[in-house]
Amino acid sequence: MDQLSVLAILAAAAIGLVAAIWILLRDRRQAASRESPFATSTEGMKVCPSCGRPNLWTDTTCLHCGRRLPG
Repeated sequence: MDQLSVLAILAAAAIGLVAAIWILLRDRRQAASRESPFATSTEGMKVCPSCGRPNLWTDTTCLHCGRRLPG
């Protein structure tokens, strides 16, 4: 093989690698921002808007992160 063919193959491989990494990062960001398709019961509980963990409905601050709960 001549040098031009080797450089063309290396360039194509580099472009493919960059594209694969970009696609994986894009999918990971989309998956993180998607809501879960499964419902959870929070009856009698307040969900902390900061950490997303459940607390008793009588609590004024989150038991897990210490932030103030709404309501």
